[in-house]
Amino acid sequence: MEQQGIEATVSRVNTGMRVIDVDGTEVGTVDLVQRGDPNAVTVQAPTADPGSSLDELIESTAVEEPDVPADLAARLLHSGYLKVSTDLVRAGAVYVLAEQIDAVTDGQVRLDVPARDLPSEE
Repeated sequence: MEQQGIEATVSRVNTGMRVIDVDGTEVGTVDLVQRGDPNAVTVQAPTADPGSSLDELIESTAVEEPDVPADLAARLLHSGYLKVSTDLVRAGAVYVLAEQIDAVTDGQVRLDVPARDLPSEE
């Protein structure tokens, strides 16, 4: 699917939609829809000492989305993704690359991959 087609598909996804994998297994529900950003090339973890103030400590521990290794995060940000709440993994959420969406119909998202191939949140 070309990039414009992928973006059009992602734009039809809403939070709360059911997500079904290629095998018909219910993965979970959409928590977050993020459109792709072709300029997103990298994700960097904060390197500064969080300091001693409560605000600095909270800011240093805030989780950025997507919560996956930097190389995968860059790919997700570049192509667009869904964060899906699920009971299938211990972390409670998985990520779906925009190009893994097969169809958006009848209030649900159908994937072209099995749930086991989706990366889980860290």
